[in-house]
Amino acid sequence: MATPRPVSQPPMSCQPRTPRQDGDGDPSPAPAEGSKLWVLPPRHVSRKAGELTGLGRWGVPRRGSPVPPCHQCHLPRRTATVWKTLSPFWGEEYEVQLQPAFHSISIYVMDEDALSRDDVIGKVCITRDMLAEHPKGYSGWVSLSEVDPDEEVQGEIHLRVEVLGSQGSRRLLRCTVLEARDLARKDRNGASDPFVRLRYNGKVQESTVVKKSCYPRWNETFEFELAEPAGEKLCVEVWDWDLVGRNDFLGKVVFSIQGLEAAGQEEGWFRLRPDRSKPREDEHRGSLGSLQLQVRLRDETVLPSHCYQPLVQLLCQEVKSGCQDGQVHLVTLLDETTTAECRQEVAVNLVKLFLGQGLVKEFLDLLFELELAKPCEPNTLFRSNSLASKSMESFLKVTGMPYLHTVLGPTITRVFEEKKYVELDPGKVEIKDVGCSGLHRVQTEGEVIEQGCQHLQSYLGELLDAIIKSAPACPPVIRAAFRQLFRRVGERFPQHQHVKFVAVTSFLCLRFFSPAIMTPKLFHLRETHADARTSRTLLLLAKAVQMVGNMEPAAGRAKETWLAPLLPALQQGIAQMKDFIARLVGTEEEEEEGEGGPLGPPAVVVKEGPLFVHKTRGKGPLLAAAKKLHFCLTGEALSFGKSPGAERSGAIALADILAAEKVEEKSFGSSHVMQVVYVGAGGQQETAYLQCKCVNELNQWLSALRKVCVNNPRVLRAYHPGVFRGDKWSCCHQKERTGLGCDRTRHGVTLQDWSDPLDPAAEAQRLFHHLQGLRGTLREKYWELLEPEGAPNGARGEGTPLPEGLSRLFGVLGDLEGCHRLAQPPDPPTPALLQLQT
Repeated sequence: MATPRPVSQPPMSCQPRTPRQDGDGDPSPAPAEGSKLWVLPPRHVSRKAGELTGLGRWGVPRRGSPVPPCHQCHLPRRTATVWKTLSPFWGEEYEVQLQPAFHSISIYVMDEDALSRDDVIGKVCITRDMLAEHPKGYSGWVSLSEVDPDEEVQGEIHLRVEVLGSQGSRRLLRCTVLEARDLARKDRNGASDPFVRLRYNGKVQESTVVKKSCYPRWNETFEFELAEPAGEKLCVEVWDWDLVGRNDFLGKVVFSIQGLEAAGQEEGWFRLRPDRSKPREDEHRGSLGSLQLQVRLRDETVLPSHCYQPLVQLLCQEVKSGCQDGQVHLVTLLDETTTAECRQEVAVNLVKLFLGQGLVKEFLDLLFELELAKPCEPNTLFRSNSLASKSMESFLKVTGMPYLHTVLGPTITRVFEEKKYVELDPGKVEIKDVGCSGLHRVQTEGEVIEQGCQHLQSYLGELLDAIIKSAPACPPVIRAAFRQLFRRVGERFPQHQHVKFVAVTSFLCLRFFSPAIMTPKLFHLRETHADARTSRTLLLLAKAVQMVGNMEPAAGRAKETWLAPLLPALQQGIAQMKDFIARLVGTEEEEEEGEGGPLGPPAVVVKEGPLFVHKTRGKGPLLAAAKKLHFCLTGEALSFGKSPGAERSGAIALADILAAEKVEEKSFGSSHVMQVVYVGAGGQQETAYLQCKCVNELNQWLSALRKVCVNNPRVLRAYHPGVFRGDKWSCCHQKERTGLGCDRTRHGVTLQDWSDPLDPAAEAQRLFHHLQGLRGTLREKYWELLEPEGAPNGARGEGTPLPEGLSRLFGVLGDLEGCHRLAQPPDPPTPALLQLQT
């Protein structure tokens, strides 16, 4: 027996805030089962989907495709489909944010079907206890298990249960079913039709059916005559009503009446449990295949931003002070003590932190100076995974993704669409794939290679031409960083002037362009992975760009002699690349306006596409419409017109947008409707209801709107997930149209990618967590770097005075540790209601 524990909320005195989250915008105040994403405080799970082997055959060999981690949590994430294979490989990485009291995460493997519902092959369930046993992360193969519909439950139900009457008289058991939240979606429309069935002492009662909702409200009361002795249990079941076929089970809660008699009355949110009353042997375990995963749970409590100001100010002061002779810089200590496993994560946090502070140029310049001060050779410069290399790589991904898409997008699209056969290696040429039909003869190996070389030279020429012409389009902050790098390397190696060109291309070509060409899916250039033929073409194209970046084509040809036909094109590309780098790092005056300030929303198109406008009452620019319009979101406004090229009919300034939230499914009969709350021309609050074509489009629009409006000072804290019809709101039945919303807004819930809004508090929290674990190592490394090699060790105990910078750092870390202790919520009181049975 377990204890029925109503889901507790953190007390208002505890002030850790909710940072950026993933999610689809569902109006769920707090999830119950598994992997919903509303977080207070947050816990991060980093998950890398790897390989899948041993899939059972479903008829002919078909394609395996996993959906997001947990069918019921509806994350806007899924891997790409790998077609026609039983051993797919993905190599994709996701980060989701979970409620502190989460229980498990389920990852489903699906077989995608074009004409019918996708088949569920199996699932992997990762429990909280499993993650707790592996604090540094779990990595390995996990067998898929069969999916039982009666175990696929989630959500909570709000109940009030009480015993009326006294001993010796007629007593009643009263159960009031108030509402439920975050129920599993069982119907194809993305919702359910839930009703409640209550069982007690052989009697059954049922509630009304709420159509198309995963957040139903019943507010119905049921009474049973209390049995003597009170040995029976009250079972509250939630079902999804289906017109055809059997109803779907959504979960249940079972109460002991003996415990209820002692409490008298109990009310709260109770987690729905699966039905395990029927024993089931998992005969398919091990025969459905295995999934290779790398999973790590990271516990984070993000405090209010003012708590991190001392740490942020200290780091900014260290960057501004630069290198000083005879002293060990804090950044040097951080570089020397950070392990290779977490260096990438620390680099991303530092880059985003200093971008928000407007000091990223100074931070990168400091890293370049410290890296060049080490003993190094010109031909191996920045080739290691040092903090400087990882920070510059992360900086390009954070600030340069729109630029990357502009440069590489057309060529990548052409390669995917043409599907040309490109192969230069004689040992890998497949004649049968390029044979001519009819009366024409089959091509020889030399002809196939020559034709492939022509295709590859065409792609390479188009790509290099796009790169050469892209200098004006390159973000000013990136040009400023490369200008500093170019100057620093030129001063360090005055006798090797070509090294400063290679230093720039080692980041731009080798760490930015080439990886994006090889895996365009991971850089959001394509929605799916490439097939085998296209992958080979992309690999050869990336190799060619890498050789141009190395600026030594002969070295690459020495390793792979079959690349000799490309040598003329590579030599021409190197000359063009040098000219491009010279223009990229030149003319500093024209870049000064854009390189020093904090990063803000770009003045380019963030998101555009057709949306259906639902007609409602009102006088706003969109409220009288009832048709499909083309919307365009930029860093300045949300505008709309009849078609993409037509004149704009109107616009809503970003400063006037108060919220962007999802609308309840029952409001318009669709689960893909969002609402944009804004201030109209007359100063009145208006709402536009916009329907997207699918849930992915809905998530992308909500995420894009929230990101560009992240700094709006007038955002709402609450909203209505329903619509105002007749004389009341459909969600909470309030009769005041302008009344306070009944659900909290989710301005921080966005799709996580490189263009997420900068969040200094979240980045500072992650740096604090990292530095807190390095306190002893930082002290030892400081004395090791300070003392000359071979000198006798002095006193290095805890009482040894430390330099001002390191001493201040330890003081700031201690203060933050104290803030975290104060912010921990107290343990919730044990409920009087006992003996929950599932």
